[in-house]
Amino acid sequence: MTFALAGPDGALRCPWGLSAPEYVTYHDEEWGRPVHGDDALFERLSLEAFQSGLSWITILRRRPGFRAAFAGFGIEKVALFTEEDRDRLLADAGIIRNRAKIDATLANARALADWAPGDLDALIWSHAPDPAPAPKTLADVPAVTPESTALSKALKKRGLRFVGPTTAYALMQACGLVNDHLETCVARNVR
Repeated sequence: MTFALAGPDGALRCPWGLSAPEYVTYHDEEWGRPVHGDDALFERLSLEAFQSGLSWITILRRRPGFRAAFAGFGIEKVALFTEEDRDRLLADAGIIRNRAKIDATLANARALADWAPGDLDALIWSHAPDPAPAPKTLADVPAVTPESTALSKALKKRGLRFVGPTTAYALMQACGLVNDHLETCVARNVR
């Protein structure tokens, strides 16, 4: 069982948030805070898909490269990417050059471009569960929940790819639909 640990400033944090300097900032200022807006949620959904099978720090360190490569994750802009853009992405050392993940991101943008403004935000947030008791240890934090499974199914039904239940739950954690900061974590009640 892993409880919250003291960080460089002595404050207790979720242990994963202490493994690299970038994690401290991400943990304290972003993770678990509510995110709204279709483009912002498209970015998070895309990055969570790219993270699949990798460490989040790999994605976090390359996030500026992803933002540059994918036109700031503007859905309308990415939906217009061509085969030449796809080839450019596959050659871009600033991102994860995984063909399936790149293709899914482009396909997702094209699907989302047909949605009404606010639909992605509304769909994702409609799966926010009721607040749960704060996890005491990392062992109390699930990887998949009934809500993330339902969100995954809803996104797939609407044509999105690379959005399995684990990816959906990671999105829910990162975007503040659930608060999985540990009970004694300094960021638990800062939302």
